[in-house]
Amino acid sequence: MMDARTWRVGWRCLLLLVIFGSTRSEGVQSCEEVRKLFQWRLAGAVKGLPDSPRAGSDLQVCISEKPTCCTRKMEERYHIVAREDMQQALQTASSTLKFLISRNAAAFQETLETLIRQAENYTSILFCNTYRNMALEAAATVQEFFTDVGLYLFGADVNPEEFVNRFFDSLFPLVYNYLINPGITDSSLEYSECIRMARRDISPFGNIPKRVMGQMGRSLLPSRTLLQALNLGIEVINTTDHLHVSKECGRALLRMQYCPHCQGLMLSKPCMGYCLNVMRGCLAYMAELNPHWHAYIRSLEELSDAMHGTYDIEHVLLNFHLLVNDAVMQAHLNGQKLSEQVNKICGHPIRTPTQSPRCSFDGSKEKHGMKISPRNGEETLASRRKEFINSLRLHRTFYGALADQLCVNDLAAADGLPCWNGEDIVKSYNQPVVGNGIKAQSGNPEVKVKGTDPVINQIIDKLKHVIQLLQGRSPKPDKWELQMGSGGGMVEQISGDCDDEDGCGGSGSGEVKRTLKVTDLNISGSSVRAREKIGINCMYLWMPEEMNLSDIKQIHQTDGDSTFDTTGAGCTAATESMTFTLMGAVMILPGLW
Repeated sequence: MMDARTWRVGWRCLLLLVIFGSTRSEGVQSCEEVRKLFQWRLAGAVKGLPDSPRAGSDLQVCISEKPTCCTRKMEERYHIVAREDMQQALQTASSTLKFLISRNAAAFQETLETLIRQAENYTSILFCNTYRNMALEAAATVQEFFTDVGLYLFGADVNPEEFVNRFFDSLFPLVYNYLINPGITDSSLEYSECIRMARRDISPFGNIPKRVMGQMGRSLLPSRTLLQALNLGIEVINTTDHLHVSKECGRALLRMQYCPHCQGLMLSKPCMGYCLNVMRGCLAYMAELNPHWHAYIRSLEELSDAMHGTYDIEHVLLNFHLLVNDAVMQAHLNGQKLSEQVNKICGHPIRTPTQSPRCSFDGSKEKHGMKISPRNGEETLASRRKEFINSLRLHRTFYGALADQLCVNDLAAADGLPCWNGEDIVKSYNQPVVGNGIKAQSGNPEVKVKGTDPVINQIIDKLKHVIQLLQGRSPKPDKWELQMGSGGGMVEQISGDCDDEDGCGGSGSGEVKRTLKVTDLNISGSSVRAREKIGINCMYLWMPEEMNLSDIKQIHQTDGDSTFDTTGAGCTAATESMTFTLMGAVMILPGLW
């Protein structure tokens, strides 16, 4: 028994054969069906439509020796509709690709925002639990640092070298006042500023600031470039979705799609070869994008593959607090020497004893009986990025195959069926079929293609630029020339291999390998949102929805005699009502990633 699709195809074939026979013998007898379709297509009644076929001497495109049901005004309206159909066809063809890129650009940014919040909370918890006397004063420094990280990642004109230096400059006076000279502070702001300025001369934190610069540059820069590249991909698709239809293309589309209506052939479809000539001519400029689009996707793939180890932003951000702990401990151990150096540079302070502010948590937080969900090691930022790239690879030849896709999927008649060749219903199209691209159009019998399209040229230039950026940000096995900042700053040759200097083996306090779990989160759009400035300090910590303090207390790290106690026992009694979020907690991240 025939299915519905087979029945419809057979019915159309029979109808086309009837129309084909009647057209070749006597032509259309009434314009009633043409009138109805024209009015339906243009959404409303239109005056002046012929009731019966007439001479078409006033027509400019749908010229025929036979009587026609079209007038000059009808032809003009059909011309507009044909161009609109082309725009709609382009948008439909690119919808899957556009959605793929836009949702992943949004998910990638959402993930980075969450990583920044998580790393910020790790650092705040470090101060609250291990260096709680300076925690409240350090909160602003920590918040400013991670705000700068977010600004840089999302395209702002900030320099990583500068904000890394600013962080350690601001940290040193706190370490000096609370650890090297505990319990007493200088009342003079000028003295604290002198200590701050002296940091770069006396290097209290050793080579750790330099290591942080290297790690931040190597991990932030590729992610920033990847985000920029994805946004450019969306821009390319948006531009080509609204491609300007040339006069020659518009006339060819009219002849292919609506001139048959004038002959009463409302169900006819163009021959495949005829459709390919028209669409390849109309999209000749767009086909020039194909090699650049292919290179763009390949460069994205290379960059994504290289983003691991110390080039992996997840690895670097979630272990930043360990380097901070090492830096503070190194300054503490060298306290006597540092004190002598500060005294030489800034003089002896006028000291006034003060009571150190205590780290406290927001007492309004209630226990929620939260529990950590099991983590899936495969659902990492890197694996999701790889999944996206694998899907994107399927669209490498999108622009080169677009004309063929439009004809094969929707516009053209199936092989072996009677079809429209621009003048009549025929059994097959006899004109030569040209290839894709501008050069191939010189022999196109249906569309004349001249010159180049300035809009397409601009897109090609942008693609070339972002390809250079992507290739320049991909770490090579031997070395990678890194330019930190947006307009200058530190330039260094960095080995692609991981060593102790890079800190990829972890800090002295023991590197924590954490996995950011990606679960379902509905993303409503692809626009890049500005990061909300989260007030992260000991009193306000961002938390997930499910967490249990008993799970957190099991995480314990040591560095010599120091202890990174995540139970929070050293803070105020309100700690027990606080749910520590970020020591192994599962993050709620975009499921669309």
